[in-house]
Amino acid sequence: MNKWGVFALGALAGVTAVAIVKTPAFKKACASVIGKGMQLKDDAAAYAESIKEDAQDIVAEAKYNNSKEEA
Repeated sequence: MNKWGVFALGALAGVTAVAIVKTPAFKKACASVIGKGMQLKDDAAAYAESIKEDAQDIVAEAKYNNSKEEA
């Protein structure tokens, strides 16, 4: 295949991609994927926060137990 054939094929692929991106179904699908990604991020942040709180509780309990033993 020569340079012009490759160019024509690339141009056709570009036009096809633009046509697909402009469809309402594609936009709806992208919005859905992004929404699920944002939900996943929020869930992960909440899970990490609960782990952090549990670790802080363990540290506080250990400090309390150490202070009781020293007294």
